[in-house]
Order: sequence, then structure tokens, then C-alpha cells
Amino acid sequence: MMEEMNVMPRIGEQAPSFEAVTTQGKINFPVDYRGKWVILFSHPADFTPVCTTEFMTFGKMAAEYEALNCQLVGLSIDGLYSHIAWLRTIKDKIDYKGMKDIEIKFPLIEDVSMHVAKLYGMVQPGESETQAVRAVFFIDPKGIIRTILYYPLSLGRNFDEIKRVLMGLQTADNFGVALPADWRPGDDVIVPTAGSCGVAKERMDNKTGELICYDWFFCTRKLSKEEVESKLGK
Repeated sequence: MMEEMNVMPRIGEQAPSFEAVTTQGKINFPVDYRGKWVILFSHPADFTPVCTTEFMTFGKMAAEYEALNCQLVGLSIDGLYSHIAWLRTIKDKIDYKGMKDIEIKFPLIEDVSMHVAKLYGMVQPGESETQAVRAVFFIDPKGIIRTILYYPLSLGRNFDEIKRVLMGLQTADNFGVALPADWRPGDDVIVPTAGSCGVAKERMDNKTGELICYDWFFCTRKLSKEEVESKLGK
């Protein structure tokens, strides 16, 4: 049983398929979202304070993710009616850090059987055998898992980082580059490492300023915020 719970997909693999009931109707995942980026995330339980702050933050940012061609899909192992009651409570009663009247329009999966949670390794017995941890799966428009983040029950997620990861994945794909530590749109990006001695020498000898080479294997170039933003969501 524990081995089954601990199994999780890996980066670069096809996102496991499933059908589920959600607060927005039935879904066939990830088929229904082909052509979009998807952030599939789990939370431990409805009517819990940390999860409430997270859902309010996602709800507040929903339009930003939509602009990035990204669909949010939530999950917990609570039932549909609990989900509905909790989301209504968030909208009607909770006023937190200036966030209020937040309507959650993205689907929240009912997973009482824990089928999807187990399929994605969201249940970590060392943390809890009855609740999903705070997992985040970034899935690209072809249905491939590109990044996985895991948080424990007690720690709310960093939503600036979640959005940064999504923008970074799209930028790396769009421009064929890698991104340095703490990258933000407008920062320099890393060009592919030289694949031959000749190219390495050319880069080190290049004085045009197009590339900044710290050594033969480590060169960066400018990529403006405007260029990045012009292709986000594509």
C-alpha cells in the first residue's frame, strides 16, 4: 500500500491520464487541456486555513494564468459537496489580506477514493496517509510533465515562484535558452554550451558584445522583458 502511495510520475514523462468529477463538471485529464499549459495541484483538505489562503491566491491570480495559456486544476481527497461548500465560504465570508469575494472558477477534483492522488504520488505516508501533500505539476501543451514541486502540509506555497516557473518554462522553449538562478523576465539568459572547440574559441574571441562569456562553457545574452512577454502564453 505504501509503495503504491509513493509512486509518482517523473519530469519528461506523459502526465498520467484519468477521468474525474470536479466542481466544473467531469474532466478527462490531460486530454481536455491539449494545447494549454496546466498546473495540477493538490491540497490536504477543504476548510483548512493554509489551503484557504492558497485557493484565494490562485483565484486572485486566475486571469494572469489564463493570459499565460495555463489552466489551473486543483485536487483534494474530499468530496464534491464539501468542495462546493468550501468554495462558497471562501467567496461569501473570507476577507484575507485584501482578498475577498474570490470566486474559484477553475475545476477542483473530487478524489475521495484517492485514485488520482496515488496516481500522481500526492499522498506521502510519512506526512499523512489520509491527506495529499501540496504537490504542483506543470504540464505542457503536449501533456508532458515539465516541473514538479512538493510542499509539506504546514507550509503554504510561494505563488510568485509558481508563476516564475511557468514563465521560465515557456521562455526556455520559445527561445531555446536556459535560465540562470533567480531569473526574471528581462534578465540575461544562458545560451547553449559550445559543442566544439572551434565554437568555444569563437565565443571567447568574440568582442561584439552580443554574448558575455564567463568561460567557454558559460555564455549569456540579453533577452528583453518585452521579447519574453511577447511570446508568453504561445
